Amino acid sequence: MKTQTACLSMLVLAVWTQPVSAQLSSGNPLSGLEKLKESEAMRASSSDPDWKNGNADARPIAPGGTLTLAQLEGPGIITHIWFTIAHDAPFYSRLLTLRMYWDGETHPSVECPVGDFFGIGHGVDKSFVSLPLKVSSDGRGRNCYWPMPFRKSARLTVTNESDKRCHAFYYYIDWQKHKKLPKDTACFHAMYRQEYPCVMGRNYLLADITGRGHYVGTIQSVYHMSPGWYGEGDDFFFIDGAQEPQLRGTGTEDYFCDGWGFRQQDGPFYGTPLWEGYNTGNRSTAYRWHIPDPVTFRKSLRVEIEHKGSQTFPDGKVDGFIERDDLMSSVALWYQTEPHKAWPALPPGPERLPFREQTLLVGWKAVASAKHSEHPVQVQEVGGVTDNKQLWFTPADDHGWVEVNFSVPQAQTVELWLKMVHSRDYGIYRVKLDGQELGILNLQNPDVTPTPHGLGTHTLSAGEHTLRFECAGKSDASKGYFLGFDALVARVPVYARPPGFDLRKIQVKQ
Repeated sequence: MKTQTACLSMLVLAVWTQPVSAQLSSGNPLSGLEKLKESEAMRASSSDPDWKNGNADARPIAPGGTLTLAQLEGPGIITHIWFTIAHDAPFYSRLLTLRMYWDGETHPSVECPVGDFFGIGHGVDKSFVSLPLKVSSDGRGRNCYWPMPFRKSARLTVTNESDKRCHAFYYYIDWQKHKKLPKDTACFHAMYRQEYPCVMGRNYLLADITGRGHYVGTIQSVYHMSPGWYGEGDDFFFIDGAQEPQLRGTGTEDYFCDGWGFRQQDGPFYGTPLWEGYNTGNRSTAYRWHIPDPVTFRKSLRVEIEHKGSQTFPDGKVDGFIERDDLMSSVALWYQTEPHKAWPALPPGPERLPFREQTLLVGWKAVASAKHSEHPVQVQEVGGVTDNKQLWFTPADDHGWVEVNFSVPQAQTVELWLKMVHSRDYGIYRVKLDGQELGILNLQNPDVTPTPHGLGTHTLSAGEHTLRFECAGKSDASKGYFLGFDALVARVPVYARPPGFDLRKIQVKQ
């Protein structure tokens, strides 16, 4: 994998620096690396200013604060960006906004949540490999190889739009300083937008561009508002003001180069690195890079995609091609000559999350009142969980059990998630809520890894409830039967369907 990734990264630079004719004639995407270069290698980074003696190689960002990553003087080309981040806020990568300004412009050419810019939506940390982007370290090591030229200057900033402190923002911005850039050099752009929910009666708008350039990529993220398949919608590209789309698609997964639905996978030009399934509350992110097939435009480009799919109704009827009201967000990527048209205001950080989390129970706070078998239950310090503490249950065999109680003030229907810790000596546990089995979790992992687990959508009555964990054994790879419980949370979508809602009644003829 490392060899493949290195080759892909070098390929992106070769594609940018080598004429197409030279690449095709040589048959080697690395052709030209042996030639002497006129550019000067440069870097802006979070390195400790006291580089000889210090190791403070990161920058904090206060809630609401902005960190300037780089102020560069051109002509130049940014060739590589790397981030890794320590942040207290859940879904922090949706709450951090990355902006890039070329040549002193007022409106940024890149304005996007950090996580979405690096190919994963919803504030999720997850690894994947593609040609211009690679994310590693369980989603925490973010790399970008899109070439980003500028003639006079470049300014890059990150804003913390959460109510929690970003403790450490590490970064590299590698760039080349040139004497001049070719006249036909275009600037890189990335624009985020969202519809919570998708608007009935019109297609979802991916991009609305004025100027000359070429479109190079789409990242689409979806939060399911109901069970079913959201991807029957076609993609449409309207080039240079055309009334009918010159490029017309056959389905969402088809546009993203897959077939017969989605599944988790990645690759150089397309992938679905996040895919949780077809149920309410499931999340997905798909990407499609138009690197071998850029969509060129001379005056304008409008890119749309339908939000249509299947829906099963309470009366048992099924519609396989109906507008859906899912929560959709996207990033459009392209190169164009400046100036670009001003974009709509970016939604504030918290409004970019598709749901709000309500904590129903914190594990370590329930240790004193927990009921359990004769095995120890205690508070243990663990990084990356609530208050950096967990409920730690350490049975010696597969007969252990532990119960914790919580209460809700009023009846509510919510999506329940368990935040657990996985580790090398953890067991397999049956999870029950008020005596009803909700699932079986294998908590074994070679590393200590906080991990969320979806339990589905449930209606909780007002009053007290009991959450029970029963040991059901251990995997062959595990060295023990331990359990680490962080928290039980309810996820409530930011968009609530009204009583009696029926998609069939609100379809709008387009």
